[in-house]
Amino acid sequence: MRTLVIYDISDDRIRNAVAEVCKDFGLSRIQRSAFLGLLPSGKRKDLIEKLSRVLGESAGNIQIFVICNADLSLRTIIGIEYYEEEGADIVI
Repeated sequence: MRTLVIYDISDDRIRNAVAEVCKDFGLSRIQRSAFLGLLPSGKRKDLIEKLSRVLGESAGNIQIFVICNADLSLRTIIGIEYYEEEGADIVI
């Protein structure tokens, strides 16, 4: 299943740490504060634990969604798709 992580965090240090955790788990940035990728349930649990530790008691919000292929196929993209860097490996 695909995992979508979105977040709204004003502290630059914590926001950057969240992004690094997402990258470490193999997720691809699809917007500035959104990552998507394939994760088995065990890895997803590990991701949730790690992100919980990174955010701690700080102000902010992290949301994690599990998306099946059928739901992802219904996705609509308006505008230009976001790629963090040229040639990024996006798993959709």
